[in-house]
Amino acid sequence: MFTGIIEDQGTIKKIMRQGTAARMTIESRFPSQEISLGDSIAVDGACLTVIEINGSLFTVDLSPETLQRTTLGARRERDSVNLERALRLSDRLGGHLVTGHIDGIAGIKALTTVANALEISFSAPQQIVRYLVEKGSVAIDGISLTVNQCTAHGFSVMVIPFTSSHTTLNRKKAGDQVNIETDIMGKYIEKFLVKRGAADGTVTEDLLHKYNFT
Repeated sequence: MFTGIIEDQGTIKKIMRQGTAARMTIESRFPSQEISLGDSIAVDGACLTVIEINGSLFTVDLSPETLQRTTLGARRERDSVNLERALRLSDRLGGHLVTGHIDGIAGIKALTTVANALEISFSAPQQIVRYLVEKGSVAIDGISLTVNQCTAHGFSVMVIPFTSSHTTLNRKKAGDQVNIETDIMGKYIEKFLVKRGAADGTVTEDLLHKYNFT
C-alpha cells in the first residue's frame, strides 16, 4: 500500500526484454540499507517487487500484465520515473490509499498555467472515468492528486509548483500517456451495489426503497 506522495525520481538504467515480460534496473537516491529484497516500490504508480540491489541500483520484474496495463512497456533507458516505497503503518497518510495496481492509461490533452498552478486535462476510457468524482482522489503515475473536474470522456487536475517540480509531471506534454489508479473505495461500493440488485452499480429510488432507505 502507498500514499501517492512521491519520494524520489529515479532513472531507468537498463531494460531487458524477456519475451512478453521484462526486467528493469532503476537508479534511485534511496539509501541501499533501507531497501531489501522483496520490498514493494511503486514505479510510476505500479507496485513492483525488488529482486536485486546493487548500491544505488535496484531491479524489478515486469510481468506481461504490467506491460499491457501500464506505460512501463513504452519506457526507455534514461527515462525518469516516480518512486515511492511502501507505506509503513506508523507513517502519516499525506495523500490517499494507493494500491499500486494500475487501472489503465490516460492521455494528456492539455497543460495550462493558471496563476501559480498547472491545470492538466486528460482523456480517459469509460472504465476509468466511471470511478472518478469531482474533489475525489486519483493517482497519476503514482502521484496522489485531487480531481478538479470530470466529463464523460476525461478529467482534469490542478498541480501546485512543489508537486510539479518534485515529480515527472514537469516533463510531461500534450499527447503523453500516464498510468491511472482510481480510488479503490468506488470499486468496492459498486460491487456491493451490484450484488444487492443494482445491475450496473447505479443507486436508484427502487433500490433505496428495497433496503428501507426511503
